[in-house]
Amino acid sequence: MTTVTSVPVSMEKPRPSPRRRRSRMHPFRIATAIIVAALVVVQVYPLAWLFMTSLKTESDFIHNNPFALPSSISFDNYARAFSVGDLGMNIVNSLIVTLGASVAIVVFGMMAAYALQVLGFRGSKAVKGLFLLGIVVPVQIALVPLFIDYASIGMLDTHLSMIIPLAGFAFPLSVYLFSSFFEYIPDSIYEAASIDGAGPYRVFWAITMPLSTNTIVTVVLVNSIFIWNDFIFGNTFVLSDDLKTIPLGLQNYIGAMGNVDWTATFAAVCVTITPLLLVFLVLNRAMIYGLESGANKG
Repeated sequence: MTTVTSVPVSMEKPRPSPRRRRSRMHPFRIATAIIVAALVVVQVYPLAWLFMTSLKTESDFIHNNPFALPSSISFDNYARAFSVGDLGMNIVNSLIVTLGASVAIVVFGMMAAYALQVLGFRGSKAVKGLFLLGIVVPVQIALVPLFIDYASIGMLDTHLSMIIPLAGFAFPLSVYLFSSFFEYIPDSIYEAASIDGAGPYRVFWAITMPLSTNTIVTVVLVNSIFIWNDFIFGNTFVLSDDLKTIPLGLQNYIGAMGNVDWTATFAAVCVTITPLLLVFLVLNRAMIYGLESGANKG
């Protein structure tokens, strides 16, 4: 007598082959590539057009298609950009204001976040909430009170008149970014430092600050773009030409009856945005890592 053994039949559905899975993902990858390419074109084309226009002659820009390639390359626009306006002094003033405000933002923002998140005290969460409320405060409401206060103490028409409000309005965001990063630093590091006899100041300079390098880069880059391009504070508190920053100095290229030397203006803009682009490209990875560290993990 022959016994028939029953073979268990699997009820699971067969998995699709890797080739079929790749074919299913193929349209999605194509769509993603198209979207990324479109975003790159939208971001890069204005910069390329700006650079090409800065190399055109004035007659080529006025009489020909402004979006066409230059018929002849001319670097006279860059020489005229420095001669028509005091572009060199404008760049120096922008550097002073940007560096001064960035240093103040990093130092005071990190110290405040360290006191709120690491040291802690009664009511620290409420104080942190007040800092976060400062993010939604518009800068326009402080122009008149600051102008009156600066005029009464003789601080108008100085670099500090721009550095203080620029750093102050960027302060809440920097406190938030540093606090988010400090939250995920292991407490065991601070406990080991305390056992070794390190006080809060030594822990801050020897441990917290070196660990926050990427967050510092992130805070500086995020705020430097707005500080470098600031117009409203400089236009309100700066009265002399010697202290004008780049956005204010670009007004010098507007002539009588509203005539604008466009090619020289484009050349000046190319000169002023190049440092920011280079710094951003070099420190882009550190900035992305700092944002991820502050949002997800330490």
